[in-house]
Amino acid sequence: MASRSPQTLVSTIVVLAGFVLSVFLTGFAERSRPPLPAGYEDEDLAVSGSKFKGFVFGAEGLVADWYWMNSLQYIGKKVSTVGLDKLNLEDMTPLNPRLLYPYLNAATDLDPKFTAPYSYGATILPAIDAKQAIALTEKGIADNPKEWRLHQHLGYIYWKLGDYEKAAETYDKGSQIEGSPVFMRMMSARMRSEGGSREIAREMYKQIRDQGEDGQSRENAELRLMQIDSLDERDLITAALSDFREANNRCPSTWSELLPTLAKKPEASRRLRIDRSNNIVDPSGAVYSLNRQTCTVDLGVGTKVPHL
Repeated sequence: MASRSPQTLVSTIVVLAGFVLSVFLTGFAERSRPPLPAGYEDEDLAVSGSKFKGFVFGAEGLVADWYWMNSLQYIGKKVSTVGLDKLNLEDMTPLNPRLLYPYLNAATDLDPKFTAPYSYGATILPAIDAKQAIALTEKGIADNPKEWRLHQHLGYIYWKLGDYEKAAETYDKGSQIEGSPVFMRMMSARMRSEGGSREIAREMYKQIRDQGEDGQSRENAELRLMQIDSLDERDLITAALSDFREANNRCPSTWSELLPTLAKKPEASRRLRIDRSNNIVDPSGAVYSLNRQTCTVDLGVGTKVPHL
């Protein structure tokens, strides 16, 4: 064994150097290539993670990290093309993020115990391809049977699909894993009784925000919570607009004019935010838009709240 150590070291260095060189050449080719027509921006992966496995002499984790970081940069570039304020978290297929699953799958092929790609895939992939989201998460469960969080992620995916019974079953299985928290069993029961409620959605995203393994999943959950809060707020504002129009036979010209009507509603007074100019602002601090022609409220310019 000792006689093989230098040879193994040299082989490892050669493999890693080749990998680094391939990354450099890929970047060089990306910068040098001519502009492509819309729809041809993505490049297929040159190699899959499974082909590296067993040939990098213990450096699988390093290569898995490369795929993982590229998956984040890949989606980041896609989102930057449309802007966060126009991003639809319920349907990201218009971004054509067809390489996200291959990136995440490659990372987890190389390092099956690396849970961050599973977590991220479970929160993002349902808006792209639900089958891929389920496949990746089930793969994670098979490779990490003692990780209750992966059952939480799979339950989330089924909840997003509206399959509350399957979500309940998944949470129940996760609750039986040693070390799982009480909320897994509680969520299993609530899925069967309140699966489609906005309050359940709030609980789901709070769990991901507070206990997510990676920052990207937590940030996505925070955006979702802002979205839910904004929906609740717009319901309150809509009700007040209806009362004002019924009492005055017209729509208010400014948010300031609506404030006395809102003051009569305890929940609205408690939950809504008013800025120094007496405008009603959303959870991100942007002023809500008042459409005087239809007497309705919508998200305003510069909001960070995702649109539906």
